[in-house]
Amino acid sequence: MSGRRLLGSRRPIDVVIAVGGAAVTAACAIAVSGGTVGRLERGAFAALNGAGEGWRWPLWGFQLQGVLAMPLLVAAGALALRRPRLAAALVLLVPLKLVVERELLKDLVHRERPGTTIPGAVLRDVPASGDSFPSGHAIVAFGIAVLLLPYLTRRWAALVLALAVLNSVARVYLGGHAPLDVIGGAGAGAAIGALLTLVLGVTSPPERGRTGAGRVLTR
Repeated sequence: MSGRRLLGSRRPIDVVIAVGGAAVTAACAIAVSGGTVGRLERGAFAALNGAGEGWRWPLWGFQLQGVLAMPLLVAAGALALRRPRLAAALVLLVPLKLVVERELLKDLVHRERPGTTIPGAVLRDVPASGDSFPSGHAIVAFGIAVLLLPYLTRRWAALVLALAVLNSVARVYLGGHAPLDVIGGAGAGAAIGALLTLVLGVTSPPERGRTGAGRVLTR
């Protein structure tokens, strides 16, 4: 086993992702700090939230990527594929998400959910009130996506990112969040994922001769 694999490699791009994600979240936090939903954001919400009921169950399924148990499920898969650093980062994503979302951002920014702030919002099995910024689902989905990126081929990376975006779209469609809530959450999740990758490093792939499943997690 090489020293690089023991220590884990680190990528400069993760610094960019961490800084960029934090900047996006900060910008969104400033924009929503007044607690209201602006005209442009309201229009974007109406376009997504007002889509037909035929989208309800497919998008409800996509939102499940953002539940708190999802990083642990993916971590189990990472362990099965012998990616211990990835598994550790996914497990750590859970408490870090809770700290960033509840102890930091929701303590600083108070904006109610669309059921309270947007007249006529269609609520599909989501709370009508409570702090809306940031979206915890978006934090989890984008945190997982960024953690997986170093291990995926470009095609699989594009798919994982697309699923994270669909998770955020689903939260707006269902009426749980306004657009800046999910954008701010996505930035926070990306920043957390990138920082975890920088701290823990990326496990180099095992020796060649992997199965098809192993090739998914290797460039």
